[in-house]
Amino acid sequence: MLEKIQKALTIRSSTMRELLAEALGMFILMVFGLSSVAQVVLGRGDFGQHLSINLGFGIGVTLGIHAAGGISGAHLNAAITITHCILGNLPWRKLPAYLIGQFLGSFTAAATVFGLYYDALYDYTKGNFTVTGPTATASIFSTYPAPYVSLPGAFFTEFTATAMLLLGILVIHDEKNNGALKGTQALLTGILVLGIGLGMGLNTGYAINPSRDLPPRVFTAIAGWGMDVFTAGDHWWWVPLTAPILGSLAGVLIHKLFIDIHNQPIPKSGNEKGPTVVETS
Repeated sequence: MLEKIQKALTIRSSTMRELLAEALGMFILMVFGLSSVAQVVLGRGDFGQHLSINLGFGIGVTLGIHAAGGISGAHLNAAITITHCILGNLPWRKLPAYLIGQFLGSFTAAATVFGLYYDALYDYTKGNFTVTGPTATASIFSTYPAPYVSLPGAFFTEFTATAMLLLGILVIHDEKNNGALKGTQALLTGILVLGIGLGMGLNTGYAINPSRDLPPRVFTAIAGWGMDVFTAGDHWWWVPLTAPILGSLAGVLIHKLFIDIHNQPIPKSGNEKGPTVVETS
């Protein structure tokens, strides 16, 4: 009976399997990340600090990659998926499935954390969910720039942070160079995200991922924060969508120019003799 149910539920479409893998990986990443932010904010600093948030997202990235890596490659980031399509590593026809999976997982994670901490949210805000002010809580779910940061400065921060993300990922997976040991890539990518948060999180909260930022923003608009989530920070919402895509492409270009194109096998000319091969039995 169980075998029949399993057979009936088994999805044979590779595209659908990739969609589901991206959704689950993104859900895991975001539940760990957003819940760590919620605990720090709603706990008024008594249940963690900035490091707690960075660790939460780093752990979420590691586990999300383990969940989806063998099926979809665990992009878990719309900027990375779009970059793969531009480079020809992923067919454009698969782009909608990857993006839908990522957005579904991220939106569901935001709803889950909202339900998990609803009582604490209500106690902290007295039922008044705001984007700015002394009891602002929208930043639990999406990123917002610091008050002192200009829009160009915030854009450059997201651009640079995402370029470093892609550089780190390419270095970790570069088997022609000094790539990571097999099986450690997920952990090292989580540490990479931790490092970005530790060093580049002050200005904008290091979104570095459209799939991390937009779906929870849409959720907060629906769940009680209103359209202020799109107008706050001088209409900041579009920056985490565009800057990571450009930063991702820049990171790939930098790796190509400085490492990859110089580290290709050198083809042998026709008149060169190869080494003598001695056959032994």
